[in-house]
Amino acid sequence: MKYLVIGAGGTGGVIAGYMAKAGKDVTLLARGKHLEAIKAKGLKIIRPADEFTVTIKAVSEEEYSDKADVIFVCVKGYSLNDIVPVIKKAAHNNTIVIPILNIFSTGVTLQEQLPELLVTDGCIYVASMIKEAGCILMKGNILRVIFGVRNSSEYKDALKDVEKDLKESNIEGTLSNCIRKDALMKFSYVSPQGACGVFYNVPAGSIQKDGIYRDCFSELVHEIDMLANAMDIHFDEDIVKRNLKILDELDPSATTSMQRDIAEGKKSEVDGLIYEVIRLATSYGIKLPEYAKIAKELKNRGIS
Repeated sequence: MKYLVIGAGGTGGVIAGYMAKAGKDVTLLARGKHLEAIKAKGLKIIRPADEFTVTIKAVSEEEYSDKADVIFVCVKGYSLNDIVPVIKKAAHNNTIVIPILNIFSTGVTLQEQLPELLVTDGCIYVASMIKEAGCILMKGNILRVIFGVRNSSEYKDALKDVEKDLKESNIEGTLSNCIRKDALMKFSYVSPQGACGVFYNVPAGSIQKDGIYRDCFSELVHEIDMLANAMDIHFDEDIVKRNLKILDELDPSATTSMQRDIAEGKKSEVDGLIYEVIRLATSYGIKLPEYAKIAKELKNRGIS
């Protein structure tokens, strides 16, 4: 199958790089100096124990003229509307669109704008970022992509082929039978880490130690569990314990992309990762004190 990965940052760059290394037919949409460097020297991925550089088809939105069987959407939440025309141009009637974003239920939003295509939901577990133009730095060994349809009637056999291609690319690919639950599980990690990290301006290492930062993170995860129950989504394990384990395996210097964007004065995903939690809680008639405290303070700081 022909794959198109839209977005060449820590998510899209890693997915495309691993798939290209495995010999899959993948094209990466990138921009600016990052694109120029990838074209000139290949895409370099630095991992905790080693590194590799792979030659990959990398183009700009304007240069892409093919039709993709599978499109991975790996942009920031605030850019979602901007790439809808790109998806429409790159898709054929049977193209599968797989959003891999931090924001919960992105697939629903995209599906409304792309009614003629199958849009799944999806998420990724990876700690990575652009180190410099043409180079992605991974700060952990975890690389897991989970995706699936929201309704069983939408299932296509091609989804199993995507799962197989991911696994053959040394990516832990999982076709979920309950993607809403799995996506919220991922959100229960990335949202609390981002919220805690931004509120206190600390990296993962500070949250790995006992104290107020770790207590904050744990309480935020607990509040996502409360929200999940209100939404009739019930996890089969203690997600506080689970997410602390994931956090403790990170490089101590790791931060979320939202933290880095805010620190650099860029647009961020704070609305989808924090303020949306408050909106959801209100709509389900529950209160989440820790999230409310952080949301109020961030708005006072002018972060929107």
